[in-house]
Amino acid sequence: MSDDAAAIPVIVGVGQINDRPEDPRQGLDPIGLMEAALREADRDGGGGWIARLESLAVVDQLSFRQLGDVSGPLAAKLGIMPRLCYKSSYPGGDTPILMLNEAARRIAEGDIKVAAVAGGEALRTAAQLAALKAGDDPSAHNALRQATGRAGPRSLQQRYGLTAPVDIYPLYENAGRAAYGQTLVEAQTESGEIWSRFSQVAAENPGAWIRKPMSPEAIVTPSADNRRIAFPYNKLMVANSSVNQGAGFIVTSLAAALEAGVPERRLVYVGAGAAAHEPSDYLRRDRYDRSVSMAVSLNRAMELNGVTTADLDFVELYSCFPCVPKMARRVIGWPVEKPATVFGGLTFGGGPIGNYMSHAVVSMVLKLRESGRKGLLFANGGYATNNHTIVIGRQPFPLGAVLADFDSQREAEVARDAIPPLNESYVGPGTIETYTVLYERDGRTRFGVVVGRSPAGERFLAKVPASDEVGLSFLTSGEVEPVGSSGQAVPGSHDDVEWRCSYSE
Repeated sequence: MSDDAAAIPVIVGVGQINDRPEDPRQGLDPIGLMEAALREADRDGGGGWIARLESLAVVDQLSFRQLGDVSGPLAAKLGIMPRLCYKSSYPGGDTPILMLNEAARRIAEGDIKVAAVAGGEALRTAAQLAALKAGDDPSAHNALRQATGRAGPRSLQQRYGLTAPVDIYPLYENAGRAAYGQTLVEAQTESGEIWSRFSQVAAENPGAWIRKPMSPEAIVTPSADNRRIAFPYNKLMVANSSVNQGAGFIVTSLAAALEAGVPERRLVYVGAGAAAHEPSDYLRRDRYDRSVSMAVSLNRAMELNGVTTADLDFVELYSCFPCVPKMARRVIGWPVEKPATVFGGLTFGGGPIGNYMSHAVVSMVLKLRESGRKGLLFANGGYATNNHTIVIGRQPFPLGAVLADFDSQREAEVARDAIPPLNESYVGPGTIETYTVLYERDGRTRFGVVVGRSPAGERFLAKVPASDEVGLSFLTSGEVEPVGSSGQAVPGSHDDVEWRCSYSE
């Protein structure tokens, strides 16, 4: 055994659970899901690891907010008192990879010997319980939509309907399509191909929530079971948060794993990570056709680990909405013909809010045990805000790389373009920077939203009302590209600004 073995971090055990109770009153809460997942991870690693945990990190959960910080209660359920016991500061999609990176570095530094990361969301059960109490339908109890609402006076974002991730990611989708030089048909075809492959991966993954292969055409074609959500996304193109899922994994050193008798063929080594973030206010970002922080996170992680795309056997490119893996695959040159997931994506594998990437870690470890050498895990959180990438594999990574600081924010700030000023009440001529159209659950159009730029370069918001059928058709027909087209921002109702396409004035 090498002298470095005590500092080389490895994933020794992984576990995940789907909970589908017929009676929601019998369902597991997030603590129960996390406990079950970690006990499975302990068994997967040969047993005895839970009692040795010095660090327990928990992904913050949304479904049972009344439970508060569940890290302590989870430790009590497990019968342990780890020296480090904490939850993430928010339920973001990047947090499982952040916590994996933290655990690996602490082991490499000799601060701890055994760590666990876990998360769980019982959003399906929470909605069903709320519906039982209220006597209505579970669809009326969307914890994610409720959590993204803001108290007090309506913000600019609320006035224009941009409050939840599903409202905002289409801004990146439409801007990206224009930047890639694609027609609407070509862009939707790419989304359908990526998502269809996700469904195929999920169909073969026992841990996935929806195990039904879907054709590209079925995914991109609106229907009664695939309603429009926010243009150009349908239900089968967005994260499925109506799940009860938990996942967790255990990290230790190579020396500790071998001393415990774990066969080396079951160990997966943890490499270096890199994180970078966009401004939290998505209206104060430099652009929507790409993400500098995403590119920095991906490129820096690959650089630190000394890998190229050709070295990667598997990738997990975060997939809450198609624009994210589309941007990420273009950064690393990942072909559309190869699956961009090992778990099944947030539509089919399941979208348990901040904990999806824990399931991706579980699936990546299982895939690498079967075959392959290296896998890349890219996580995204917030509103395309937070990015964290890490590489894991079947051989140790240079210890210096593992110990490297994963904070790459300074590099992202240097690469970022100037951020345009925001004018909250602009009226006058402008061009469309990006846009979307929002829909009701019954398929009716709510209104369109344009992110515009004035001749002076200011950014502004404007609505296209549901009554403007010509304007909405212009945004959604695909006959011409709306991004870059000119128009007029004019005073509208309720102090809102409305958009008039130049051709329809």
